Amino acid sequence: MYQLRPSTERDQAHILEIWREAVDATHDFLTDVDRAAIECEVSTLFAQVNLLLAVDNSDTPQGFMFLHEGHLEALFVDPTRHGQGIGKALVQRALADHPQLTTDVNEQNIQALAFYKRMGFECTGRSPCDGQGRPYPLLHLQHRSSGEPVLAAGNGTTN
Repeated sequence: MYQLRPSTERDQAHILEIWREAVDATHDFLTDVDRAAIECEVSTLFAQVNLLLAVDNSDTPQGFMFLHEGHLEALFVDPTRHGQGIGKALVQRALADHPQLTTDVNEQNIQALAFYKRMGFECTGRSPCDGQGRPYPLLHLQHRSSGEPVLAAGNGTTN
């Protein structure tokens, strides 16, 4: 069983370790240089923002999310815990507060894209680069409960 709680300063090292392990397991498309640069960026960001953690019975973080103004900026789960409902619990919590939840996912991250589709997200657009201009295309997703028309990726048609 997992509990959800806000992160504290004492969680920072563990959060960064979850991020590293999750990225290593799912982001094999990143160059070593880009991965190092992104790690530096997220370590600074995660220390400055409020994250929601999924913790086990010993209060050890197993996953986390960063939600900002109805946009899921980050969702990472310890890869040894994938498939155990941690990501689902975090997304459901976000949806409870933000039914029109949006997020972005690397197009090459097939595992994450499949997860978000199972959770009810649909593609609303695509960017050829990530938010820092790196050549990693992003798919823009929105939860289908929003009632908004959803565009299929790449063809500009409404589903």
